[in-house]
Order: sequence, then structure tokens, then C-alpha cells
Amino acid sequence: MKKDIFKYDDYPLGIELTEKLRQLADPYHDGMGGCHGPDHTERVHKTALHIGRLLGARLDVLSGAALLHDIGRRYETQEQGKICHAEKGAELARMILAKLDFAPAIIDAIAHCIEAHRYRGDKIPRTLEAKILYDADKLDSIGAVGIGRAFLFAGQTGARLHNESDVDILACKPYSKEDTAYREFKFKMSKIKDRMLTPEGKRLAKERHDFMEVFFERLERETKGAEGLAEDMLQMAAE
Repeated sequence: MKKDIFKYDDYPLGIELTEKLRQLADPYHDGMGGCHGPDHTERVHKTALHIGRLLGARLDVLSGAALLHDIGRRYETQEQGKICHAEKGAELARMILAKLDFAPAIIDAIAHCIEAHRYRGDKIPRTLEAKILYDADKLDSIGAVGIGRAFLFAGQTGARLHNESDVDILACKPYSKEDTAYREFKFKMSKIKDRMLTPEGKRLAKERHDFMEVFFERLERETKGAEGLAEDMLQMAAE
């Protein structure tokens, strides 16, 4: 019995249909790099199902929405932001789900989750499932994974490992060599914990935020060279 429950929890739509959605979504991730590729989708999928189980959400809706939530991103990238990937993704998802004979009500529920997962403008997550997808997507941009993604993106754009000591990161432009992971932390990642919508999302975000604070504080000290290391030793001695 436990084995069957485990299977259902991992594949609320069934193994065959879940794999079909993965196959249909994969081509849309081509060229998106490591930050928004299939691995990001899988992490969001797992996190969304975890939160969904705790809150009693529709896991079938969450599974479909998580697997398809970023299929519109390449269109946004190609058009340099003129197209919203969430709105485009919802449009594409409706076509994919209709071809797979999903019920209209489930299609509407999944499309809403995808359309609202950025929480921009009037696209507000109204349902529990939409709020969970929003949280799961944001959680993947913070913590250890978020730090890794930030450095990966900085490398893809040709940015430095860290901003020079005399650089004002508030004046730095995105996609420049000063658009470092540390700048991303100060501008975006550090604010995410206060934007979560579910209790479990808030709990996980606090944990991940605390880890980032420790990591970037350590990074700041190490980039100062001997001075920073001496500061570390003094702090350890005081403790």
C-alpha cells in the first residue's frame, strides 16, 4: 500500500502522462542554459509537490503546471522581454494539454498557475496551486541552488566572480561584467523570503535565506584577502 502511495505522490498524473509532458516540454528548454533548463523544472516540480502534499492541494494540477511552467521562456528571451514567458507558457500549455485530452477545468487550473507564477501586474496567483507554484519557482532561486544558479548566470554573461571593492553595486547594470552573483543577491535574492505566499514556502525560504547570508558574508571576507582572513580568525577566537 505504501509503495502505491509513493508512486502516486511522485506521479499524480500517472507515470506515462508525466513522462509525456516531460518529453513535450523539453524542446522548449533548448538554449536556455543551466539556469532555466529541465533540471530547474524538475526541482520546481519536486518542491511544488512537497508543498502541495502538506497543504492538501490538487497534485495533478500542480504536477502539470510545474512541468510546463517555463515553456514560454525562450520566446521571452528571443524577444528581449517584450513577451512575458508566463503568459506565453500558459498559452502553449493550453494547446499541449488539449491535445492530451485533459479536462477543460484542469486545463484552466494549470494555465492559471503558469500565467500567474511570476506574480506580475494583474496576474495574481488566486488558487492554492498557483500560490504553491509561485513559491516553488522562487525557492529555486535562493539557497545553495540559487547561489549556484547566480554564479552560473554570471559566468554565462561574462561577469566577474565578485565585484571590485571600489565598485558601487547599486550603480552596476545587469548583464555587465559587474553583474555578479553577489549583486544578484543584494538586488533580488535577499528579498525573496518576504514574498512567499504559503506557510511552508516561508519556512523553506527562511532556511535558504539564512544560508545565503552566511555564504555571501564569507565570500565578502575572502575577497578582501589577508585582511578578511584575519577578521575570520578574530571572530573565531571571540566565539
